[in-house]
Amino acid sequence: MTKCPPPAHRSAMLAARRELKMARSAHAFVRGSTERFYEWLASPQTTTIPAGPPVWVCGDCHIGNLGPIGHTEGHAVVEMRDLDQTVIGNPAHDLLRLALSLAMSARSSDLPGVTTARVTEDLVAGYEHAFEGEEVSEAIEDLPPPIRIVMKRAVKRTSKRLLDERIGGDRKIPLGKQFWPLSKQELVAVRSLAEQEPIRKLITRLEDRDAESPVSLVDAAFWVKGCSSLGLWRVAALVEFHTTGKKHRPALALLDIKQAIEANAPWAPDVNPGVAPGVRVVMGARHLAPALGSRMLAASLLERSVFIRELLPQDLKVELDRIDATDARKVAYYLGKVVGRAHRRQLDLTATRAWLAELTKHRTKTLDAPSWLWRALVELVGLHEHAYLEHCRRYALASGSAAAAHG
Repeated sequence: MTKCPPPAHRSAMLAARRELKMARSAHAFVRGSTERFYEWLASPQTTTIPAGPPVWVCGDCHIGNLGPIGHTEGHAVVEMRDLDQTVIGNPAHDLLRLALSLAMSARSSDLPGVTTARVTEDLVAGYEHAFEGEEVSEAIEDLPPPIRIVMKRAVKRTSKRLLDERIGGDRKIPLGKQFWPLSKQELVAVRSLAEQEPIRKLITRLEDRDAESPVSLVDAAFWVKGCSSLGLWRVAALVEFHTTGKKHRPALALLDIKQAIEANAPWAPDVNPGVAPGVRVVMGARHLAPALGSRMLAASLLERSVFIRELLPQDLKVELDRIDATDARKVAYYLGKVVGRAHRRQLDLTATRAWLAELTKHRTKTLDAPSWLWRALVELVGLHEHAYLEHCRRYALASGSAAAAHG
């Protein structure tokens, strides 16, 4: 069993875990280095990127942050599923970050450079079609194969299966590699939060649950989860409530309580509402991913801004570490529509037409995508591959030194 650190020693182990995750592949490195992306955006060479209409953007729009999300009515939709970096900003940044994620996924799958060019075209085509009126179909048979597989699993997944996968199906969260103990102060604070009325309403709003049922904390643990967010305070809280029906039996739900901090993504001029980071995340989620945003709350806990959601069986991540060229192009087109729909729902007709007109400019005879997007993507791929190799070199040296010290 992995040794669980005391609360005071978490930071060092979380930092080491994050370094390891980012060394596993270039695509994983991109997922964990959001700040590098925005440092590049702030540099002088990015002046060719157009300023789109201010909308709530994901801020960290990569493949793993898009996927099936459980709806309160019981079905699943594909939406943005991680809004830690959300701000009112430039929609071009979401498009560029997703293009980078797709390009690095293609390279991790040993696909040729021409495929990256075609994937970029398909991404833009899907995004533009969402602005032209094409709806994103959530029917399983209409999904690209890699996403269809995940969606089928999502719609068949039960609450029991969710708890089995996450915590072994027990009433006690197992401490070890993924879950670490809380301090007494943290446990008291989480218990108090879980029993507050807004949390009770959040949990009991689903149709098969007693709307008047009290909610009580069963167990809680520090949750070692994510990549770019490793190092932030995060807790898994197991709570009990009662279902409806004759048996009126107790049931369990798993809450994800996650610290929010200021975003790396830049705000559009003069639109920052000046709210707490947790409130910002919930506001962005309700605009970009309504199925998810409707299931989230913001709070303050131990002087930290946090946001809370219950994990539903349909919440699943899409992983594309290995993919062929045909599926890569289909996924790019589909995800472009998902992101386009999230942006478009925030715009009036005039702003929609103006942004679509801007996107259709600056095409070349050899690439059916904006030239600014391709130039930025080429530069970002080179920047991140160089940084990834340097990260791996430093990680290998540090690992060798640590092994020698313990040898």
